[in-house]
Amino acid sequence: MKIAIINGPNLNLLGKRETSVYGNISFEEYFELLKKKHSSITLHYFQSNVEGELINELQRIGFDFDGIIFNPGGYTHTSVAIGDAVAAISAPVIEVHISNVHAREEFRKISHISAKAAGSIIGLGLQGYELALHCFISRQSSDTNQ
Repeated sequence: MKIAIINGPNLNLLGKRETSVYGNISFEEYFELLKKKHSSITLHYFQSNVEGELINELQRIGFDFDGIIFNPGGYTHTSVAIGDAVAAISAPVIEVHISNVHAREEFRKISHISAKAAGSIIGLGLQGYELALHCFISRQSSDTNQ
């Protein structure tokens, strides 16, 4: 099983920015923990602050991976193009947000990703990534058992 995690803008600052909201661990540290815990799964990680690079990565892996866990960051609320890229690929995408975007500014209640994603996990901290990973594992298990 191959699962990709793609993070958008400012998520490279996890562990440094607004630690009361985002925690004090970098995503790279968290990703290493995920890889150790789920060693039977091939995990790929990509982060960019650039909209076009996120679209390119979705298109590059979106037909070869079993699932994509995607936190588009602030582009969630502004990028129709990223939403279109999610709709264009065959790999299922689970949208993840570390903070509860619905409890923040009004504009953050808009997502150009959610309607095109297989599901969304919002406001559960970094644990949201592992919950999304468990969802893909569970889906593969039920597909294998049928």
